[in-house]
Amino acid sequence: MRYAIIIEKAKGNYSAYVPDLPGCITTGNTIEEIEKNMKEAIDFHLDGLREEGLPIPEPTTYCDYIEAS
Repeated sequence: MRYAIIIEKAKGNYSAYVPDLPGCITTGNTIEEIEKNMKEAIDFHLDGLREEGLPIPEPTTYCDYIEAS
């Protein structure tokens, strides 16, 4: 599955979350670190859902950019 992630610049680092997986968040010092950490966070989150016998949410978030003047 392919999940959209939202990456936000914070003071001194970055934070990220997955809109389709509430509670799945991470932080990192670089975008590359965020991407690595988020992959691990998603895998961990999905493993936890499976262990609990809970449904795995389908990715439904769509991302795009809009040019503004």
